Amino acid sequence: MTFTKTLLAGALLTVVGAAHAGVGAEEAKQLGTTLTRVGAEPGGNAAGTIPAYTGGLTTAPAGFKAGSGIRVDPFAKEKPRLVITGSNMAQYAGQLTVGTQALLKKYPDYKIEVYPTHRTVALPDRVLDNTLANATRATTSNGGLGISGAIGGYPFPIPKTGFEAMWNHLLRYVGVASTFKYDNWNVDASGTPALATSGKLFVEYPYYDPKNTQPAQETDVYFRTKIFYNAPARRAGEALMAVDVVNPLKRPRRAWLYLPGQRRVKLAPDISYDTPNPGTAGSATYDDAWLFNGAMDRYDFKLVGKKEMLVPYNDYALTYHNKAADVTKPHFVNPDLVRWELHRVWVVEATLKPGKRHIYHKRTFYLDEDSWTALAADQYDANGKLYRASFAHMSPSYDTKTPNAETQVFYDLTSGVYNISFLMGPYEGIHYSDPMPAKEWSPDALAGAGIR
Repeated sequence: MTFTKTLLAGALLTVVGAAHAGVGAEEAKQLGTTLTRVGAEPGGNAAGTIPAYTGGLTTAPAGFKAGSGIRVDPFAKEKPRLVITGSNMAQYAGQLTVGTQALLKKYPDYKIEVYPTHRTVALPDRVLDNTLANATRATTSNGGLGISGAIGGYPFPIPKTGFEAMWNHLLRYVGVASTFKYDNWNVDASGTPALATSGKLFVEYPYYDPKNTQPAQETDVYFRTKIFYNAPARRAGEALMAVDVVNPLKRPRRAWLYLPGQRRVKLAPDISYDTPNPGTAGSATYDDAWLFNGAMDRYDFKLVGKKEMLVPYNDYALTYHNKAADVTKPHFVNPDLVRWELHRVWVVEATLKPGKRHIYHKRTFYLDEDSWTALAADQYDANGKLYRASFAHMSPSYDTKTPNAETQVFYDLTSGVYNISFLMGPYEGIHYSDPMPAKEWSPDALAGAGIR
């Protein structure tokens, strides 16, 4: 593996001890000069296949309607500069995730259409300013499992450990509040698609609420979500809510489930870790959502370095496609709808801690340098065999300076089943809003609010 020259000297360390401080003032001077304010390399690569960062895409293309949740593809007229198949993948293997290589080997008709790279992620100034301040004031605690001192921005723009890099992903900016209707589809090994779930998702990050002017405390909520299901029929009317705090050792994830047949809300203690996610018919775990979410206490996370990799990017054609039948092809998502680009990513390896339990013994995450979003992940079983491969399809919301990688695909390489989650194109896309009143996040608010 070839790493960029900016690989930090402390990158191979694993967090130990009670706390780890942010970088010093002198090192933080790199932000906004030799690094962007979120820690990315502003320059392009030597080959010219990755351009310089110029602030991202902030101008909507022709055809976009203000207020619409459907984003017009700004690169719809571009053609692939390269097509990778199983027959020529060897010469590009260094830029392909292990999971991508496995799909190319397993399916002769699978292909990777590589387009010109565009660094389109743009972020609000307040997020960038807070990130700059966080660089010297944010710290990890409890061996990297919690954080303190951070407010309204990426906590560790110059990460020293895998835990810090993953906190950047967990606290990635995706807006203060968003909502969208979606479908999840499973495609079995024979190539038959079936609707797994359909519903409406609400996501909020109180951590990014501009009204919060003090650093997040250990028991402060940084993320919360609720889902109202309307399909399939057996799940219509169900509702789920989950809440995560800054230090999960102080208060683990809390979740509640509303079942219309029982007409009551009850605690749902297993909405975390490797519990199979019913929204994917078991082809992914709860902590696979967004490629990783929740507490990090079952793994040791190692920051391996930065690498140029082919990942799904500027994937508007897939994110907003309005016909599921065009997407859910046998064995894999329609490759004609998936755009791949060369980007620099941070590589983080997670290894199961001794005595801890999870169906994945090892996981490798690939985090976008411009947004800290996990765009790909490889998951291995206890025997060290590649088990699953996952991808998040980045399509930034240029009208709001908000990264969007909600549409995700999970491939089970053992069973041949795959799932595509949060396909929002058949509906009205994704909308960003102000946070809902606190009363809307009480367990009682789930009852009677489901869609029948």
